[in-house]
Amino acid sequence: MFGFGNNNRAKAEKEQRLGAPLVTYYEPKSVISEQYRTLRTNLDFTQMGKEMRSIAITSSMPMEGKSTTSANLAYTTGQTGRNVLVVDSDLRKPTLHRTFKLNNEQGLTTLLANPELPFNQVVQKSKELNLYFLPSGPIPPNPAELIGSPQMGVLMQELAENFDMVIYDTPPVNSVTDAQIIATRVDGVILVARQNYARKDQVREAKEALENVKANLLGFVVNNVPFEEGKGYGYGYGYGLEDDEA
Repeated sequence: MFGFGNNNRAKAEKEQRLGAPLVTYYEPKSVISEQYRTLRTNLDFTQMGKEMRSIAITSSMPMEGKSTTSANLAYTTGQTGRNVLVVDSDLRKPTLHRTFKLNNEQGLTTLLANPELPFNQVVQKSKELNLYFLPSGPIPPNPAELIGSPQMGVLMQELAENFDMVIYDTPPVNSVTDAQIIATRVDGVILVARQNYARKDQVREAKEALENVKANLLGFVVNNVPFEEGKGYGYGYGYGLEDDEA
C-alpha cells in the first residue's frame, strides 16, 4: 500500500495550481519526454487495425498526474502530423487553460449550454504546438448533468469526426461519475496512478468502476517512479502503458 508523504502532496498541489508541466515541449530530449513518446507508440500498437479517434485519461484520485499525461500525450501525438484536440472535461478543477495559457471565458460548458453554437467558434489552436484546445469554460453548478447530457454525446461524436484524435482530461473516477460517463463514449481509457501517493485499493476500485461501465481500459500510466542508477530510464517520472492487474 502506498503512503501519502507531505512532500509528494505539496508537489502535486503546486502542479495543479500552476498547470500541468509540458515537459515534452520544453525538454524534448529528456528521458521523461522519451517516455511520453513511448506511450504514444504503445497506444498506436493497441489499435491493432482498429481506428482510435478518442481517449479519456483519468485517475483514482486528484493530483495523480492525469492532466500532465493528457497535455504531454496530446503534444507528442500532434508532433506526428495528426490533428489533435485536447478537451478539459474536468468541470470542477480544470487545468488545461493554465497549462497552455488559454482564455477560459468560453469552452466545453459554453458549447453544452449553447447547442446551436459551432464548436470551431470556441476551439482554440496553437500553430506553434500544432494542437487544438477546448478548455472547460466557466465552471457550472451542475457538471455531472452537463457531462451526462445528450448534447455532450452529440458533441463528442462531432469532435471525433473532425479530428484525428481527441483526448479528454476527465475528473478522478473514484470522486465523481463524470469519468465513467465519458469512458462509455470514447474508444479507450488510460488510468493514471501516482507512485507513493495513490493506494493500491484506490487504483483497483477505479479499475473496477471503469470495467463496470464496460469501458475499454487500454492500460495504466504509473508516474513519479524514482530513477534507479544502472536500471534504465527514470529521472523522477516513468511512463508506460501496461495491461497488468492493478
